[in-house]
Amino acid sequence: MTQSAALSPPLAAQPERAKASGLLLAVILLGQFLAVLNVNIVNVATPTIEADLRSSGAGLQMIVAGYTIVYAVLLITGARVGDLFGYRRAFLYGLALFTLTTLGCGLAPSTGALVGFRFAQGAGAAMMMPQVLTLIQRNYQGPARGRALGLWSAVVSGGIVVGQALGGILLGLGAGWRIVFLVMVPIGALLLVAGARALPADQGGGRGGLDPWGLLTLSAAVLLFVVPLVLGRELHWPLWGWISMALSVVMFGVFVRVERWVTGRGGRPLVDARVLRAPGMRPGLGVLLLGPATWGAFLFTSALHLQGELHLSPFASGMMMVPCAVAFAVVGLLWPRLPAGLQRPLVPFGYVVAAPAYVGLGLAAGGGALYAVMSALIGAGLGVQVAVTNMATEQVDDAYAADASGALLTVMQLGQVIGVSTVGTLFISLSQAHSGSSASMGTAIAMATLAVLAGLCSLFLARRRALNVA
Repeated sequence: MTQSAALSPPLAAQPERAKASGLLLAVILLGQFLAVLNVNIVNVATPTIEADLRSSGAGLQMIVAGYTIVYAVLLITGARVGDLFGYRRAFLYGLALFTLTTLGCGLAPSTGALVGFRFAQGAGAAMMMPQVLTLIQRNYQGPARGRALGLWSAVVSGGIVVGQALGGILLGLGAGWRIVFLVMVPIGALLLVAGARALPADQGGGRGGLDPWGLLTLSAAVLLFVVPLVLGRELHWPLWGWISMALSVVMFGVFVRVERWVTGRGGRPLVDARVLRAPGMRPGLGVLLLGPATWGAFLFTSALHLQGELHLSPFASGMMMVPCAVAFAVVGLLWPRLPAGLQRPLVPFGYVVAAPAYVGLGLAAGGGALYAVMSALIGAGLGVQVAVTNMATEQVDDAYAADASGALLTVMQLGQVIGVSTVGTLFISLSQAHSGSSASMGTAIAMATLAVLAGLCSLFLARRRALNVA
């Protein structure tokens, strides 16, 4: 069982705390919504950005994945900053950086500048977003935590709905791709004002430091793997790219050794082995790597396929994704309300639904109602990921809440980067060498394979929880 790290207030203060807690949840979830909106509104705009800035395929992938790469690498450090210096301060500073760099994206004159601002956006999000799950885990227990995580899942999927739809509406009005960034600037500014008033003050003072050596080696390992995947196709897979990917494996090994060295010296590593030993964390990490990989690949390739091969307008393309996101939200919201005996098998079953739905999506590459149905099934299947998050962290002590949240979110974001860089590269290569239908079917099979692997990992997660409950 987890132990609460928060002190209970006097009885007379309980009503005031309940009110503050609800306002706290609203503010941090709005911040989460803004970050998710930023990812998905860009997916719809990629064909327009390509035409206006004359971006290459690699440039488009970096515009989408660059934000996520930095976000993934810095998430654990962002969680640690909140633990050390206060969650309120980390959230607000991260939101400020995110808002300023979003303005920079909207004014970027070239693909290179846009990629640079996207990297900086990712740093702001990495400072802001880990505080969300950490605050939920530290302030909500039992069914309340499940409900809060259900709302968190709904906000994630809601950002997908609004991102796809709003991006399509703005582009359909002829406002240009820049508006998809600029529209978020006043939202971020208003949220900064509200957050400064609503978020409770905290002193920080957490354990240990920031582990700069761990951050350096992890960053190097991720970049050595992702950059050649994104750039390799257009450069005809040069030798340096293969060497870089091989070195990434070596660097991941160096990262593990560095973390052991930090632990041996009494420091606090980025990834504490005690967190990984918690029941459910390891299979949960496997599921949250593979499942989001299919999700990131699906969102990236769908926008290119619908607006490219099928010549749909940005608005129509965005609307095609709404059934998927709505189904994702519904499953995430309903899961905590199910009997405990149904929650465990729901997770593997979700991937049983998603895998064949990906294949069906490839067969329905011509669009229409069947395409929308298949995308809804994909959303319903992947909606169980909120259950994965809860099951993976329920046995983690609150003293390690920031570490667990950072590790899970890092793996989720790395999964999306891997999906965009690998399956996205496959889609672009097949589109240029063969027909659009061949590209859709090839990537559908790849995404289905990843979903099957995620389902296999989830079997271990469900079994582990069953044993704990027994």
